[in-house]
Amino acid sequence: QVQLVESGGGLVQAGGSLRLSCSVSGHTVRRNDMGWFRQAPGNEREFVAHISWTGATYYTDSVKGRFTISRDDAKNTVYLQMNSLKPEDTAVYYCAARQGGRYEYPSSYNYWGQGTQVTVSS
Repeated sequence: QVQLVESGGGLVQAGGSLRLSCSVSGHTVRRNDMGWFRQAPGNEREFVAHISWTGATYYTDSVKGRFTISRDDAKNTVYLQMNSLKPEDTAVYYCAARQGGRYEYPSSYNYWGQGTQVTVSS
């Protein structure tokens, strides 16, 4: 059974940093593509970052230069380091495992975590 468990969310002031973790079981992250998405109230779930099994990374334009996706193969964990946070980054952040299709589309992912809330105050 595949399980993804996010942690590390919280309340932070604008300009601050958080590191989200996604602990994965039943699925080997170094052999698969993984992504982070976020969803703010009233909005659709949107792509944030992706790391392929080769280690290649991709980001949505609004987080480039501020967020970094990485993984620890020994811990089977994916991370999202978020720096210079802005109030518009406030959302529930989800980790997901990609099955196929374009990495920006939520429909390309078949396993999801429960999400972790990130709130950035101004």
